[in-house]
Amino acid sequence: MSESSLAKLQQAFTGHLRHPDVNAAPEGIENRRLAVYRDLIYNNIEGFIAGGFPVLREILPDAHWHAMVRDFISRHKSHSPYFLEISQEFLLYLQNERSSDASDPPFMLELAHYEWVELALDVAPGDLPPKPSVELSLLDSVIDVSPLVWCLNYQYPVHRLGPDYQPLAPPDEPTFVLVFRNRADQVEFIHSNAVTVRMVQMLQAEATPARAALTALSQEVGFADTARFIALGESILLELYQKDVLWPAAE
Repeated sequence: MSESSLAKLQQAFTGHLRHPDVNAAPEGIENRRLAVYRDLIYNNIEGFIAGGFPVLREILPDAHWHAMVRDFISRHKSHSPYFLEISQEFLLYLQNERSSDASDPPFMLELAHYEWVELALDVAPGDLPPKPSVELSLLDSVIDVSPLVWCLNYQYPVHRLGPDYQPLAPPDEPTFVLVFRNRADQVEFIHSNAVTVRMVQMLQAEATPARAALTALSQEVGFADTARFIALGESILLELYQKDVLWPAAE
């Protein structure tokens, strides 16, 4: 068999495996043998996606779900050979390649992203330093924020979505989430608020004592009682310190 003939056979073979209802099987290969490959490819990929997006899988009817996975397999060109990254490839497909479908839930992209985040942080490279003790008030310390924390916000309350709660429109208030991996290598979610997320972002952006950051934030949000605002901020700092989100910077 010539090199060009082999390439054509390979293309026909993979095209059939990707979308057997559209692409005919190559001639000369027994259908029983092809069925083994068809089932292996689809079931493995579908299983990884269902495991990575369990709530989305539970929400969608079987026919809708399997049609979407089949479209992903036939349409998307993955850039990674690793099974652990199938979830990211599926998210990219949903964000950039999936054709508009009126039967898709309006919150589907946000829910998929929220579910993907847990795996992404679970396998993200990096380790946290040993936990320092708080010798001074956190307010008077420059704060280091964990490199394994993400500040996220969504239009929909993604943490509440499920078979019994599927809103057709987003509520008036967005949902804010801090997602992080702690020193026990566990991924945790804190359903937060705009001010706390903004505080973490400010501490990430500039090496400044927490008291100064909170003072600036109180002015930014128009909170008149700065002393009370700082006291509230200190309690949040302590909670986040205990959860391995932030800690005093090394001297």
